[in-house]
This record gives sequence, structure tokens and C-alpha cells, in this order.
Amino acid sequence: MRQLQLFQVLRSIGFVFWLSLPLVGLVFWLGSGFVGDRILSRTYDNKKYLQADKQSARQMMKRIVAIEVEIRQQDGVSLVNVKTDNSVIKTIGFEFPVTEPSQLETSLSQELGLPRDRIKELIRY
Repeated sequence: MRQLQLFQVLRSIGFVFWLSLPLVGLVFWLGSGFVGDRILSRTYDNKKYLQADKQSARQMMKRIVAIEVEIRQQDGVSLVNVKTDNSVIKTIGFEFPVTEPSQLETSLSQELGLPRDRIKELIRY
């Protein structure tokens, strides 16, 4: 009879609930650790890659308005600002490790995809 009263008292204060709560927490903790390890150790073989649209970049570069060059002999670099009439990109900055104007024109020609004579027309030192 005494055990029945004790059980009713424990039941009224929620002893069964409070006793099972750490057990439920332990199960969730171990389960989430297992699932996390499985997800993080999985190999990621995605064959889809982001490819930039090179053709539109070339078309944008053909809309160049001016090229301003600052040659810093003491640093051995040339700072180049390319101005475009594109609404999205107004100026593009480059830094080349050359100070010779002919080498700079060649580098700019390769970078912008424009012929060298077009670069000579647009460039201002």
C-alpha cells in the first residue's frame, strides 16, 4: 500500500516525464552525431560547374571608351583604368607588372581581347 502511494506521488510531480527527458536527449544527441558524420563524410561528386559567358564579356570589352595608364617606374608596375559605356560596369582596374609601353599594350590586348592597334587608339598615359 505504501508503494502505491509513493508511486502516485511520483506520478503527480511528473517523475516519469523528468526521468525520461535525459534519455530522450541522449538519443537525439547520439542520433544527430551519427547523421552529421554520415553527411559530412559523404563524397561530393557534382559534375555541374558554373561557366561564365565569355561571349558577353568580350562584347562588353568592345564597348571601351578610354584607357588611362599610370606607369610607376619605382614600383615596377603599371596601373590601368579601363572606362566603358556599359551601364553595369563603368570602370575596370588592372595592375600589370610591366613598365614598358609596348609590353603593356600587348598585355592589355590579351586581357581585353582587342587588337593592339585599337588599344593604341584608346590609351592615354
